[in-house]
Amino acid sequence: MTELLTAAQMRAIEAAAIGSGEVTGLDLMERAGRGVVEAVFAEWPELPAGSFRAVVLCGPGNNGGDGFVVARLLKEWGWDVEVFALGSTTTPDAATMRARWTGEVRGFGALTWETFAAAPLVFDAIFGTGLTRSIAPGIWGALEMARPNCRLVAVDIPTGICADSGRYLAEGEANDWRFDLTVTFGALKLGHHLDAGAVMCGKLRLVPIGVEDRVASLARKDSTLVEQTSAPSGLGKRLGHKFGYGHALILSGGSGHGGAARMTSRSALRIGAGLVTLACPPEALAENAARLDAVMLKTVADGAGLEAILSDTRINALCLGPGLGLDGRAADLVRAALAGQVGVKPRPTVLDADALTLIARDATLFASLHPACVLTPHGGEFARLFPDIATKLEAPATRGPAYSKVDATREAAARAGCVVLFKGADTVVASSDGTCAINSAAYDRAAPWLATAGSGDVLAGFITGLLARGFAPQQAAETGAWLHVEAARSFGPGLIAEDLPDELPKVLRTLTL
Repeated sequence: MTELLTAAQMRAIEAAAIGSGEVTGLDLMERAGRGVVEAVFAEWPELPAGSFRAVVLCGPGNNGGDGFVVARLLKEWGWDVEVFALGSTTTPDAATMRARWTGEVRGFGALTWETFAAAPLVFDAIFGTGLTRSIAPGIWGALEMARPNCRLVAVDIPTGICADSGRYLAEGEANDWRFDLTVTFGALKLGHHLDAGAVMCGKLRLVPIGVEDRVASLARKDSTLVEQTSAPSGLGKRLGHKFGYGHALILSGGSGHGGAARMTSRSALRIGAGLVTLACPPEALAENAARLDAVMLKTVADGAGLEAILSDTRINALCLGPGLGLDGRAADLVRAALAGQVGVKPRPTVLDADALTLIARDATLFASLHPACVLTPHGGEFARLFPDIATKLEAPATRGPAYSKVDATREAAARAGCVVLFKGADTVVASSDGTCAINSAAYDRAAPWLATAGSGDVLAGFITGLLARGFAPQQAAETGAWLHVEAARSFGPGLIAEDLPDELPKVLRTLTL
C-alpha cells in the first residue's frame, strides 16, 4: 500500500522534522526544488545536455519558495530563466530563497503572450498543497498563456487543485487542460488521485525530501490513513477441495435479462470461488443453462425460495443486483437476502445495480444492511442512496480543504454500517470504521476501456468470489477493484465486459499468489 496524505498531515510531518532539529525548512525547500529539476531532467533527457529557456511562476508562499530554488538551479545549469512573482513573499523561508535568486523578478502583470512564444519550459509554483481559497480568474490567465506551446510542470500540485479532494478551488470556470508533469514531495496527496487532480496532473512523480521515515511511522500509527491500493496477495490456492474456497450465489432477473448475472457468476468463478450458483426464475432456466457450464443453476421464484436455498450454510457469499430487475420479486429477494436466519452469521453480500436502487427506494431495506455487506454504487446510484451526501460532493468547491470523494464515501459507509465502494476512475472503498483506500485508475494505471456496459457486473462478481473465499469485505472490495483495473489494462483497447473474466488469469500469473 502507498499512503496518501492530506495537506495537513504533510505539514505536520514537516513541522515535526523541523522541530526535532533534524532538518530546517530551508533544507526541505532546497531538496524540493532540486527534486523538481532532477525529475524534469529524467522526464526529458535532452534537457540536461544543453541550455534552454524556462519561465518560473512563483506564488507568495512556500510553493513559490520552491519555485525560486528551481529558477536558481536552472540558471546555474546555464539556462535562460525568467521569474514572475504574484506579489511579495509571505513566509520567511520563501523570502530567503527569493533573496538567493540573483536575477530579476517581475510581477504577473508583465506576462504577455510573447513571454511564452518561444515555448519555454514553464514551472507552476504559484499555489501548492496549502491552498485554501478559490483562485480568481486572473491567475488562470497566466497559465492559459503558457498552455498552447509550452511544457508545463506543476510544483507539488497544479495551482487551483485542492490537495485533499482533487477538486478545483475556483471562482467560476477553471482551466480544463492537463499539465505535462507534476512533481510532489515526501508522499502523494489525496488530491493527486481524486477528481480533477488525477487528470490534470499529467505524469506524476514523487521525490524524497528526507521525511519519508516519518510518513511510514504515521502509517503505522494511524489506522484511518487513506491508502492507495496495490498488488494483492493471498490469492493462491493450496490444499483443500472446492467447498474450502466457498460457494457463491448470484441472483438473476427474468428471461432476457440474465446476461449481467451470468457475467457476475463467471467472474466469481474465475477469481477462485470453489463453486458458483446462479439462481433465476423458472422461466429463465433454459436460457441460462444454454450459456453456462461450470456455473451451477437453481430456480428461485421469490423470497421464500431464496430463504429455502440459504438453509444450505455452505453458501457463504451472495450477490444481488446485476440484471435483477426492479419488480416485486426483486425487492423480495433483497429483503430475504438481508433478513438472514436465526443463529446464522450474516452472509457477506454484494449489493449492486438494481439492488441499490431498490434499497434507495425502501428505508426498511436500507435499515437491514449489515456489516458484511458491500455496496458498489456508481455516481448515480450513490446519489439515490445518499442524496444529501451527494449534494455536498457536487456543490462548487470554493474553500479548502474541499469535501472530497473520500469524505463522501466514509460518511456513506458510516451511515450504511457496511463497506461502500464508490466507483469511478478514482474508486474509493470505505468501511464503517473509517478505513479507506483509493483504487486509482490514473497515470500509468489508466484504464479508460472500463467505461463499457457490464464492467460493473464483473467487478461485483470479483468481489463476491473473494468474499466466498473468505476475504473480509473491505479487503475483497479493494482486491477486486485492483484486479478489475489490471485485467482491463492487460486486455487493452477494444475491451468489452465479457473479456474481463477471461483476462484475469493472465493478471494472476503475474502476481505472487
